Amino acid sequence: MFGMGMMEMLIILVVVVLLFGAGRLQGVGKGLGDGIRSFKEAVKGDDEASTPKEAGKKIDPS
Repeated sequence: MFGMGMMEMLIILVVVVLLFGAGRLQGVGKGLGDGIRSFKEAVKGDDEASTPKEAGKKIDPS
């Protein structure tokens, strides 16, 4: 995986845990996941965002 062995990945994991702490690491992962999900929805829904959602509804002139 990317030319890295198991030892290199273990060292990176230890450094990340030391920087963020074990408790905060879960929040960082959740934030990263939410960001990726939001990005995917924005890319996927590009055509949908340009059309109004209420295009099929009639407008009440009153």
